[in-house]
Amino acid sequence: MAMEKTFDATEAEARLSAMWEEMGAFRAGANASRPETFCIMIPPPNVTGSLHMGHAFNNTLQDILVRWHRMRGFDTLWQPGTDHAGIATQMVVERELARTGQPGRRDLGREAFLEKVWEWKDKSGGTIVGQLKRLGASCDWDREAFTMSGNFPEAVAKVFVEMYRKGLIYRGKRLVNWDPHFETAISDLEVENVETPGHMWHFKYRLADGATYEYVEKDEDGNVTLRETRDYIAIATTRPETMLGDGAVAVHPSDERYAPIVGKMVQLPLCDRLIPIIADEYPDKTFGSGAVKITGAHDFNDYQVARRAGLPMYRLMDTRGAMRTDGAPYAEAVARAREIAAGSPTTEAEVDSLNLVPAKYRGMDRLEARKAVVADITAAGLAVTRLVSSIDEETGSEHLERHPVVESKPIMQPFGDRSKVVIEPMLTDQWFVDTGRIVEPALEAVRSGTTKILPERDAKVYFHWLENIEPWCISRQLWWGHQIPVWYGPRRIPEEEGVAPFDWSETVSFCAASEEEARQQMLDYYGDFALVPVADRDAALAHAETPDSVCYWRDPDVLDTWFSSGLWPIGTLGWPEQTPELQKYFPTNVLVTGFDIIFFWVARMMMMQLAVVDQVPFRTVYVHALVRDEKGKKMSKSLGNVLDPLELIDEYGADAVRFTLSAMAAMGRDLKLSTARIAGYRNFGTKLWNACRFAEMNGVWEGHATHAAPPEASATVNRWIIAETSAVLAEVNAALEGYRFDVAANALYAFVWGKVCDWYVEFAKPLFDGDAADETRRTMAWVLDQCMILLHPIMPFITEELWATTGTRAKALVHTDWPEHAAADADATAEMTWVISVIEGIRSARAQVRVPVGLKLQAQAIGMDEAARAAWDRNAALIQRLARIESLTDADAIPQGAITVAVEGATFAVPLEGIIDIAAEKARLEKTLQKLEKDMNGIAGRLKNPKFLASAPEEVVDEARENLAQQEAEAAKLRAALAQL
Repeated sequence: MAMEKTFDATEAEARLSAMWEEMGAFRAGANASRPETFCIMIPPPNVTGSLHMGHAFNNTLQDILVRWHRMRGFDTLWQPGTDHAGIATQMVVERELARTGQPGRRDLGREAFLEKVWEWKDKSGGTIVGQLKRLGASCDWDREAFTMSGNFPEAVAKVFVEMYRKGLIYRGKRLVNWDPHFETAISDLEVENVETPGHMWHFKYRLADGATYEYVEKDEDGNVTLRETRDYIAIATTRPETMLGDGAVAVHPSDERYAPIVGKMVQLPLCDRLIPIIADEYPDKTFGSGAVKITGAHDFNDYQVARRAGLPMYRLMDTRGAMRTDGAPYAEAVARAREIAAGSPTTEAEVDSLNLVPAKYRGMDRLEARKAVVADITAAGLAVTRLVSSIDEETGSEHLERHPVVESKPIMQPFGDRSKVVIEPMLTDQWFVDTGRIVEPALEAVRSGTTKILPERDAKVYFHWLENIEPWCISRQLWWGHQIPVWYGPRRIPEEEGVAPFDWSETVSFCAASEEEARQQMLDYYGDFALVPVADRDAALAHAETPDSVCYWRDPDVLDTWFSSGLWPIGTLGWPEQTPELQKYFPTNVLVTGFDIIFFWVARMMMMQLAVVDQVPFRTVYVHALVRDEKGKKMSKSLGNVLDPLELIDEYGADAVRFTLSAMAAMGRDLKLSTARIAGYRNFGTKLWNACRFAEMNGVWEGHATHAAPPEASATVNRWIIAETSAVLAEVNAALEGYRFDVAANALYAFVWGKVCDWYVEFAKPLFDGDAADETRRTMAWVLDQCMILLHPIMPFITEELWATTGTRAKALVHTDWPEHAAADADATAEMTWVISVIEGIRSARAQVRVPVGLKLQAQAIGMDEAARAAWDRNAALIQRLARIESLTDADAIPQGAITVAVEGATFAVPLEGIIDIAAEKARLEKTLQKLEKDMNGIAGRLKNPKFLASAPEEVVDEARENLAQQEAEAAKLRAALAQL
């Protein structure tokens, strides 16, 4: 069957994908011919996700490695799957319920809502899997995993229980990122810090009992610039509403201005409380007043200060971000807070229960409370003021008035990446992993080289995170996810006459992998009492007086998705069962991932696997950079510069997209992606297709079958291309071994387009009509086979299609053996390199002075040595045909008005007298060069200007440097052309 004129990517991609899947081409162990295994775990995309350029980049690199190893006979597994993505999925389903007019989550209740989530997952949750298949991802799709099904729930529960019993997991009260929209703690990764317009208010906290002190400011030389008696200390804040929960005012220990009042008390504005002035290293004495209000329950820095100083931390807001309404009346809460401040014993739970929000502000949204607090402080005369002059329009006289000091300034605010509301630091009860106790093996594994992180700079990021690790908050106040396997009941007390058998002010926890195991623990604890499961603590309290029974309830929280995905390597291979897959493929070989989740996922997988099975999860971590737009900007919907990989596949084909991403995957460097590059690499595929069609038209594929070894060849051209094929094979192998995807792709591009499709195809044309015709057909068939094989990991579709239509094949290309030839031929390589340099030199010189392309010219050889003469004689027909040379004669000197080309062993001259107007051509070149030099001087001047370098965006500076480099190269060509003339 004759080849089509063009490759129809849309039709072929769907057909070939179906063929690969039907033949089981990607199953674990497919095409294995050696004992070594190769395993990659896919970074599981969110089940709610759709393919973006980051996914396309990440999965293309993985697929290259997987296809390469599979063709080399490794027992290969690329494990696919998706993550349940707790908060993202819950949000999607809640929105869908609202859109379709169904009852909301809280109206449905937990069980019914989770049924809706599973319905959505079964219907729409596999979108990204289909999109990955369109990209050509050769995962073992029969083994597709999901973090909420299969053995995963069992694995997650088992790990939690084991870590809890070892004391590695505990429940405690700490400050976390709180999303008031979803009413849950979230991870740092789910927080976007955005610069927004903000304000800084300055307030006075008056010293208690009317005390005063001498406030002195000095300049850098120690000269007094201000001296006054003050009865207050000034603070500045961007969040006035949180002052209601202040525990202290902090100043730096070396700040002489406040040394006399450290230890004294100040009256908290709008509140009936006194708080101390303390010394701590945290305040910056050069910023603002140097004094900082400490609200331990609502600021991460303040939290650390409060812990160091032993300050009570009073929570002001509820889970929706409104000022609290619960608890005792304000007067009672304040009275108890005063007792605590005076040293009365208390508990963390009691401090958390105290609502110190004055009655006026209770129930207000936090932003409404901010306005009210500012207005009330100002009305009380406690705002720091300054004199502001104004002119009376009628009289023209100047008036001085005092106005509150309010600075308008940009501030960094944390937003939930999904809710888009401002995140509130919140002191809440959460479950934590004591990471300090499991981090050291993960650090040592990378220090020792057991696991290697590439590029090495990203290992520094890994070390930075883990060496400064904090306890990991693993609980989320969601319904979708792995529910924490802990049940609660009341504390049992000794039975005495007239005393209830249970103390409901305290709870006892039962941690077990299943409810049945937990009930067994309860039976051992409660004895003969009947066990009654209820929804929550409130429901248990409602039945507290039920005789002969005790109510218990499950912790309502679910685990952070990073906890379950931290078990991804062992969980997908069947742990806790010792499956054959676990024994064969674990530890895995390499993880390909983005730099932004080094800590959130990579480090946690390392810690968890080492803690659970005492093995590293992977030997190598390859960290790739970001895909940016062509100007180097991060892609975002707001900028309108997002490139959709599916749209690009529709337009250019998956192979072109994959090759572009591979060719630009320089280690540690962001990609600047443009559609022009993708279109160019689509043309590259077309170039290979056309070369195969040329071979077909010249009978190359007639009777051809796959041959692993290169054919015997005597013609220099054929010996040369065979040697070049072996050379590029070695280069590609070395590049992929070192994860230099760009080096491999660019080597193949230069070889396939430059040496095969351009030079070899042209060199072969005259050979098809001579004695070397059969040899040349065999050689061309073998070389084009090698092109298909070597390109297949990067461009699987077009190469598989070519493979099936160009000869007799024992098996599909996806399972064809990777080559192992090493055919070096120094003589042929040197000779053809010389021939190409002559042709390129003459072509370039002709083009510089605009000699008509089709015109054949006379040439002269000056000083040609014996080796050059022999090389010319053997290849004269090729050189003359491709360089458009009519004949060659010897000369003693270079004639005037000739272009020259110097090569090893000879100089070639092509006289131009009568061919072109030399004077006019010189004038044109000089004028072009003059304009180019003017432009170059302008760009060079900008690049030498410090102001330009400091103020211009990085992409603008990079573009200027690239333009200058291109213009310098062009100027060099013009000067060379002028020198020729």
